[in-house]
Amino acid sequence: MKAIILGKKIGMTSFYGDDGQVIPCTVVEAGPCPVVQIKTKDSDGYNAIQLGFEEKSEAKSNKPRIGHFKKAGVKPMRLLKEFREAGDDYSLGQAMTVEQFVSGDLVKIVGNSKGKGFQGVMKRHGFAGVGMASHGQKDRQRHGGSIGQSSYPSRVLKGTKMPGRMGNTRITVKNVEVLDVVSDQNLLILKGSVPGGRNSYLEIIKNS
Repeated sequence: MKAIILGKKIGMTSFYGDDGQVIPCTVVEAGPCPVVQIKTKDSDGYNAIQLGFEEKSEAKSNKPRIGHFKKAGVKPMRLLKEFREAGDDYSLGQAMTVEQFVSGDLVKIVGNSKGKGFQGVMKRHGFAGVGMASHGQKDRQRHGGSIGQSSYPSRVLKGTKMPGRMGNTRITVKNVEVLDVVSDQNLLILKGSVPGGRNSYLEIIKNS
């Protein structure tokens, strides 16, 4: 059985080590996450488990989703995530908690980075800008400059760095150390920063 849990980023703070050193860390509210579905190679073509996180009322769930949770004997959940090849020995309704982890464990964190919206080339790609701010120049300081070629190939090449949506991408951070586990409050204290803003959801997987 692999140690897997879903969590929500609470924020960052400081942690004092045994030697008095101040360590920046992230507080994550993790679990309890019930096992909502178990998929097998015989019935579904692959092995996986589905975990739920953060209860919500039945009034905010549709009937198919309510029936899906009732099969596992759990209340409706706000978040569902599937984990392939998670191992055996799982049962429907089994709760995954932070007690799977201990101080010193190394975990993999998966989450979505902060979305920055539509941004120009200076913010998105670190361009320096074009030309001077005077001598007849007007409204071109933050532009990216020429993007095409002359007579050949006479088009814009694929992959050219352009303005566009920035952030809100799936980010994986490996070998994050667990500094402390507060089991009575379902909290994990992780060393350093993790992807996403406050209240964003995270997948936490212990290194095997």
